Amino acid sequence: MTVVHWFRRDLRLHDNLALLTALQQSRGQVIPLFILDDALLMAPTSAPARVAFLLESLGALDQALQSRGSRLVVQRGSSIPTLRALVQAAGATAVYWNRDYTPLARARDAQALTMLQELGVAAFDFPDTMILGPDTVRTKKDQIYTVFTPFRRTWRSLVDANQHTILAEYELPRIAAIPDTIAAKPPPGLAELKITNTQRIPAGGEQAGQAQLTAFTQSGPGGISSYAAGRDLMAEAGTSHLSAYLRLGCVAPQACLRAALAAPSAQTAQASVETWVSELAWRDFYYQIMANFPYVLRGAFKSQYDAIVWENDQQQFAAWCAGQTGYPIVDAAMRQLASEAWMHNRARMIVASFLTKDLLIDWRWGERYFMQMLVDGDLAANNGGWQWAAGTGTDAQPYFRIFNPTSQGQKFDPQGAYVRRYLPELAGVSDRYIHTPWTMPQAEQQRVGVIIGQHYPAPIVDHAVQRQRALAIYRAARTGPDTVKK
Repeated sequence: MTVVHWFRRDLRLHDNLALLTALQQSRGQVIPLFILDDALLMAPTSAPARVAFLLESLGALDQALQSRGSRLVVQRGSSIPTLRALVQAAGATAVYWNRDYTPLARARDAQALTMLQELGVAAFDFPDTMILGPDTVRTKKDQIYTVFTPFRRTWRSLVDANQHTILAEYELPRIAAIPDTIAAKPPPGLAELKITNTQRIPAGGEQAGQAQLTAFTQSGPGGISSYAAGRDLMAEAGTSHLSAYLRLGCVAPQACLRAALAAPSAQTAQASVETWVSELAWRDFYYQIMANFPYVLRGAFKSQYDAIVWENDQQQFAAWCAGQTGYPIVDAAMRQLASEAWMHNRARMIVASFLTKDLLIDWRWGERYFMQMLVDGDLAANNGGWQWAAGTGTDAQPYFRIFNPTSQGQKFDPQGAYVRRYLPELAGVSDRYIHTPWTMPQAEQQRVGVIIGQHYPAPIVDHAVQRQRALAIYRAARTGPDTVKK
């Protein structure tokens, strides 16, 4: 029999439960399908960098399938009619896919199930996007966790108890050639889609993702063994750089966990390994929050913070986007985003705090801008991170804890290497003034060729003043205890 594997956010051949099951049950007679749906490609929060990374990853997947005698069938159109037409043309008896948990994806998959049932075609879906599915990790009262620390403890215990299945590796069965009646052509390019990307992006695809995972989890500088100490140093390559591959499923989260737990086991290294494993737990945590409390994609997790009266100054928002706020660590981070479609995680926290607590701009403005710019923009993680920084979400940074952009720069970029990398106009500024260039005496400004207000902007706000104003607007919104909508 012929079946369809519907690729979505699982662009890999290995560690792919739905694909593996489809191959086993059909004896290799699988049509690998990916649908380019304009509802996603042209959405307001679509990022050209993510589309470029997607197309490169599809090309890599097609080449991997060709090496096994098959091809990737890429079709453009609305998901349900396109899937229906392909199933009918192929005479497929079943469709397999791995679940996605965004509200749009869940609505699409419900429509697909109804359509396939009408056709008399079987449908099988699998929870392979997460390490543990969104309803798996539950409290003793059988409720969804809304605080990370106890979630993480239970998550880790379940991982330990189920390592034999979670970490298992399987030999990929053979894949037969697709029928001659099914047209297959290479994935389109950006020009064909009339999309222009100007940001640098990493190489896409499973092979590139696996190479990055291997490089990170082997012993050496900047790898997992030094992650706990190096992950916050913004000028260093101390993070995994796997987020874009995880978002599209070029690398499975299970493969990341397996590689991490097999990494060096010295006591100091093991602490770093567990710190990074906790990041995989955070990923599952934010997915289960989105799946069970989808309203977080529209407003605050803790509902009283929807009452915050934001100032939403358009000019200040434009300065933040452009990296022209006058605070070097903020501006360097925003320019890294503009050029690389990626931003260091510590920098994400700093710029998010600055937007919400210094500029008093709605966190949803920043959340949307990040989704338009990030190659690794993930709806659940992006929302969770922004609500954490804004003090409105689960495990939120308390509203009264406000990052000082100057001290954050001094602590996590002490020699100013990160700032100088992305703000070349400040290259000649000494370490003493690199995070506070506005305090340079006029003679020093003349000496290094950086006149504040001419070559680099003065701070657009006074952090000390804005901190007090932020505390006031948050207090005004707190009309009662933190609440969670049902």
